Amino acid sequence: MHRRRFTSLTGTVLVGLALPYRSRAAAFFTPRGRQAPRVDGPRLLRRLQELSRFGRNAAGGIDRVAFSDADIQAREWLKDLMRDAGLQVVTDEAGNLVGRRGGTDTSGPPIVLGSHVDSVPNGGTYDGQVGLMGMLEVATTLDDAGISTRHPLEFVVFTNEEDGKTGSRALAGEVDPSEMSLPTASGYTVGEGLRRVGGDPDHLERARRPPGSIAAFLELHVEQGGVLDAAHIDIGVVEGIVGIERWNVRVLGRANHAGTTPMDQRHDALVAASRFVDAVYRTARDGAGGQVATVGRITVEPGAPNVIPGLAILSLEIRDLTMEGIDSLFEQLSKRAAGIGDDTGTTFSFERFYVSDAAPSDPRIRDAVEASAHELGLSTLRLPSGAGHDAQSMARLGPVGMIFVPSIGGISHSPEERTAPDDIVHGADVLLSTLLTLDAGAIDR
Repeated sequence: MHRRRFTSLTGTVLVGLALPYRSRAAAFFTPRGRQAPRVDGPRLLRRLQELSRFGRNAAGGIDRVAFSDADIQAREWLKDLMRDAGLQVVTDEAGNLVGRRGGTDTSGPPIVLGSHVDSVPNGGTYDGQVGLMGMLEVATTLDDAGISTRHPLEFVVFTNEEDGKTGSRALAGEVDPSEMSLPTASGYTVGEGLRRVGGDPDHLERARRPPGSIAAFLELHVEQGGVLDAAHIDIGVVEGIVGIERWNVRVLGRANHAGTTPMDQRHDALVAASRFVDAVYRTARDGAGGQVATVGRITVEPGAPNVIPGLAILSLEIRDLTMEGIDSLFEQLSKRAAGIGDDTGTTFSFERFYVSDAAPSDPRIRDAVEASAHELGLSTLRLPSGAGHDAQSMARLGPVGMIFVPSIGGISHSPEERTAPDDIVHGADVLLSTLLTLDAGAIDR
């Protein structure tokens, strides 16, 4: 199946390409005979365009970083949309906007849909925002059609996703009080920013939810990579969000005169570091599985052209769908480093400074996403998410699932990021159908 493509982000193109979609509350029949509504494509795309007004800069990018004036203005606009969809809207201590909708079973935990409104500096109009407007379109469609769900529903606009996932991590109890003093791209600290959006950094623990407090969590997102686009696949069924570990690697050699030290008597830290960088690339590339490893930063001391480097400090990052996979690759790289050290007369040491646990998606939700897409006549591919998402923290509270739609050219975190209008509407339709499938009992099996 080949998807329609576009190259422009004008309102005319967005709405124009959406016209073939059914009007609000139109329905389709699944092969199992279940009737489900379809989202209003033109309305969804129009709202996505309206959201892009908040924080748009002169170059066409989006500067809606968390806690900025643009972020606050967009959140106020979103509150109105949420209330119009019949949601009861509150702001929790972590600054998350939570829109609540009751279910017929008042005693059960909610199914939660979530995304974020903040952007990176000079970002695009799709990352986070497609999922955000998709979930609000789902809420509006349910309200328009008068559909009651068994589970209560929550539609969450998470706080500060791009600069630390503060909102979702607070729900899982992962935010340390020391983070309140960290600066953000808005110019405010995290604590100051939370106050600006109606949160309460002094009582952040009140936002925490216990494990088992949600029935399921769903997130629609652009892929941010080019796999779906290159394969002409409509929907990505996310297998899980990769874990991430990072280390500072110190390579200690011996600084000496670059002109008087023979080549066979050198203990060059930069030579050893260079060989290690190549080993990182080759070991990750040649290993079985989807692991990735990166050296993104390196500094050398003393850093003079006439001195053999005595110290090199570099970063190492490993990502994999399982923490065991990360551990295995790190063990291989540690052995390679020891061998390089022996060959070059240097020593390697590793200091881990960052860990983000892997979050596999729930197989019941994967199956529901896949079945919903196929019922809509859409092609699917199962794939991991190489980027972090709020779903990682939500996985501590209950089963999670993610739906990807293609990113044209795999571009993300850039004004050039693009997703075709029909793919956006397809993603929202799959989100709605999956929600109803889970509510009907798929998540209880």
